[in-house]
Amino acid sequence: MHKIYFASDFHLGVNANSTSLEREKTLVRWLDMIAVDASEIYLVGDLFDFWFEYKYTVPKGFVRLLGKLAELKDKGINIEVFTGNHDMWMFGYLTDELGIPVHKQPVQKEFFGKKYFIGHGDGLGPGDHGYKFIKKVFANPVCQWLFARLHPNFSFGLANFWSGQSRISNASPDHFLGENDEWLVQFCKETLMKTHYDCFVFGHRHLPIDFHFKNQNSRYINLGDWVRYNTYAVIDAHGIELKSWEKDSKIFTNEI
Repeated sequence: MHKIYFASDFHLGVNANSTSLEREKTLVRWLDMIAVDASEIYLVGDLFDFWFEYKYTVPKGFVRLLGKLAELKDKGINIEVFTGNHDMWMFGYLTDELGIPVHKQPVQKEFFGKKYFIGHGDGLGPGDHGYKFIKKVFANPVCQWLFARLHPNFSFGLANFWSGQSRISNASPDHFLGENDEWLVQFCKETLMKTHYDCFVFGHRHLPIDFHFKNQNSRYINLGDWVRYNTYAVIDAHGIELKSWEKDSKIFTNEI
């Protein structure tokens, strides 16, 4: 039975709970495991703690992950990547070198007759107005062109400092805040009032969540992260399930 896998928020490049290299090796082991029955793999944002592509330069490192993705892609497994708030400056490198499409906006997919809404999740729902403004600045082509004029030795150092400060000041709470205060839950509710999806799959929140909208017959899956939880989702003919890899991570669910 072929399966579809999802994971997000690896934040490679930053040492947190484990070194970036240890986390990368863990991810490669996971990819080897799922390659046995995976037909599709979706990596839903913040693969890297910082990423910016110059015309002839990309951040060094991450060769184990990129090489493994190239290997799986060459074997015929469909792989798609989403940009997150830490690696939104992907322009064409992964597509040109690995043949992997990169999505900058959420997409709609159908698996086994069910409709899925998939995206990183940053900037969705109410609140977080400061980040939404900054995201517009970072996504502006003029700002990106100006940043690319800086030498990588300076620009990468500046960006890594900014990324670290952002992570310190906006660390995601490690507990569920309640459906009225979880922005992505609110986004799902608002969307379901207009369009039905059987499941929403997001990252960004850094908390593994399996939230059931019982009256709408829909679910919200948050993929958690690989900094604390090593969690991922898998879809087969029976539905979607949130799991952990090499850890016994707790998953929040409101299903009784």
